[in-house]
Amino acid sequence: MRVFVTGGTGHSGSYIIPELVTAGHEVTGLARSDTAAAALSALGAKVRRGDLQDLDGLKEAAADADGVIHVAHRQDLLPSGGIDAVAAAELPVMLAYGEALAGTGKPLVAAGSIGSPGNGGSLGRPATEEDPALPVGDEHRGTLRARNVVESAVIGLAERGVRSSVVRIANIAHSTTDRAGFLPTLIALAKEKGFAGYPGDGANLWNAAHARDVASLFRLALEKGPAGKYWHAVGDGGIPVREIAEAIGSRLGLPAASVPLDELMLPGHFGFLANVVTRSYPASNLITRRTLGWEPAQPSLLADLDNGHYFPAG
Repeated sequence: MRVFVTGGTGHSGSYIIPELVTAGHEVTGLARSDTAAAALSALGAKVRRGDLQDLDGLKEAAADADGVIHVAHRQDLLPSGGIDAVAAAELPVMLAYGEALAGTGKPLVAAGSIGSPGNGGSLGRPATEEDPALPVGDEHRGTLRARNVVESAVIGLAERGVRSSVVRIANIAHSTTDRAGFLPTLIALAKEKGFAGYPGDGANLWNAAHARDVASLFRLALEKGPAGKYWHAVGDGGIPVREIAEAIGSRLGLPAASVPLDELMLPGHFGFLANVVTRSYPASNLITRRTLGWEPAQPSLLADLDNGHYFPAG
């Protein structure tokens, strides 16, 4: 299959491309710089120069391909416009793909968030693949929920003859090449504060998946996923945040300690993570495994922390 991939040099994308190439697919990646082009070539992909603002170019690339995997975001918009600007810029991209792929039955697999159907506080149970992305209103400006309009648009393309689906990626995607995800951020925070903190009793649940397992799920969704479905790239469905903090503290030789659930304390300790770190995100992967035959095979989050690569000597 000839596959067009965006975001191929990012954390997930850099595993998705080799996964596709190894499976025999011909991959073309979008590159907006010479550096990105060189990285894509090194991963085994052909290079198409361009960016997410060139909608005509994206439509042409999608039409030329047998399928599309989209994991890119306009991260450059975050400092000025926040998640709202990122979502607003991504929505026309999905609609452009829809124009190019309508009526073809070709697959479009887009990255989503495991938090889009809500957290444990609103569902009262682990999220499943049958839970739709929560609707978005003006009151959700500035929150992660703002991007749900993108996921809903992708799923809606199934009605236009696109084999579209969304892979909801776990809160923590971990690997030996993770340099800027949640774990490196929490580790840096523990070093700065002198202890590994967790909110309240730390019983709230986060989920995780190894980046290689995430990549294999994108491939399976591309190859055989039915239209209009959500898939859960979740290996560990619910790990208490306290256990994550304890594992980080143990590796750093620092204590793990509770940060009181106080509105003034939490932002002071967790900074921009305060809105996320207090919530619970239990999630199931049962439908994904049964439908696509996906089985996470890589180390779990706690095993990966114990491997030591997140804590280089010196």
